[in-house]
Amino acid sequence: MQQPTENPPLAGVRVVEFSHMVMGPSTGAILADLGADVIKVEPLGGDRTRQLLGSGSGYFPMFNRNKRSICIDLKSEDGLATAKRLVDGADVVVENFRPGALDKLGLGPEAFKASNPGLIYHSAKGFLSGPYEHRAALDEVAQMMGGLAYMTGPTGRPLRAGASVIDITGGMFGVIGILAALHQRKTTGEGATVRSSLFETSAYMVGQHMAQMAVTGSAARPMPERVSAWAIYDVFETAIEGELLFVGVVSDGQWDAFRKAFDLGEIGSDPKYAKNNDRVQARDMIVPLVRKIMGAEPRADLLVKLEAAGVAFAPITRPEDLFDDAHLNANGSLVDLTLNDGRSVRLPVTPIEMNGALPGVRHDLPHPGGDSEQILEDFGFGDAEIAALVKSNAVASTRMTAS
Repeated sequence: MQQPTENPPLAGVRVVEFSHMVMGPSTGAILADLGADVIKVEPLGGDRTRQLLGSGSGYFPMFNRNKRSICIDLKSEDGLATAKRLVDGADVVVENFRPGALDKLGLGPEAFKASNPGLIYHSAKGFLSGPYEHRAALDEVAQMMGGLAYMTGPTGRPLRAGASVIDITGGMFGVIGILAALHQRKTTGEGATVRSSLFETSAYMVGQHMAQMAVTGSAARPMPERVSAWAIYDVFETAIEGELLFVGVVSDGQWDAFRKAFDLGEIGSDPKYAKNNDRVQARDMIVPLVRKIMGAEPRADLLVKLEAAGVAFAPITRPEDLFDDAHLNANGSLVDLTLNDGRSVRLPVTPIEMNGALPGVRHDLPHPGGDSEQILEDFGFGDAEIAALVKSNAVASTRMTAS
């Protein structure tokens, strides 16, 4: 179910990416999965993200497939001139370094207004324009000050979400802005400066809770202490120790199906519980009964009944369990990649089906500078220029070093 590598949606769009960590690379990864030619500009020796340990060790392999790599010494005169030529030949720039870093090198958006007026320049930052825009930020910073950590943990114990959700969502908003600018350019012929950010993304994510306060006059409580809108909307233990299962019955129709699938006794047959709000009022009576029912059977048997009933349910799984998920493996959501040390790995692609197909892999995870010569050739550099850049170490080439 993966897309053929010929003529993907963004074929012909050339992206030059100056980025590290997650937010910028995730922007580039989505564009690359959709067919753009994404040129990852790395420092000599490669993006430092490649060497991160612990929770950062998965950043590079997850967000850099379908890209080509060139290593450039931006501190050298020739290296900087090379980077500028790449930008002049690009449709899109993606960058997520500290505010002003690329401007100081002459690689900011204003530097290309005359030479590449159609350039779409995307900056992924901690904050949009305003009093905070020069602050350093991280995903965790945005979650803490943007209300998401407060909503995730119990009162007094703010807790960041268990993935880089703001980095990745901020990258997604960047892609939306880039695509909008590409569409607008067809009419105007002009490029645009696009910015997405961590803090404003976090604020957007908790906007529903802000709206709840505005509508009801009552502040939203952290999720572990939330007043549920439904009677059955919780995690339950099953008959096998350690097995957990989420069940959500979120409509009157689902309640009717649920009570037919499981023996709820008098509660299930009593018409006074036919409406959702009446069931919510009786939650203290309904939930213990459901806990007893769920605790009497193994999860595998419960999953069959819940799926047949058509209610919302989910086995509680760990990220590593997804390698063996039947659905992800069947529909092509996991793609085969090769780590730079030769090991194989299967990782999720951008979850967008187009005409029934998911993105495929056109380019495996790049080695640092592994595509340097071909990239320079594609951007109009002559053989003598390429040889001189590599010889001076303004550009590093894995291919030439290996040969």
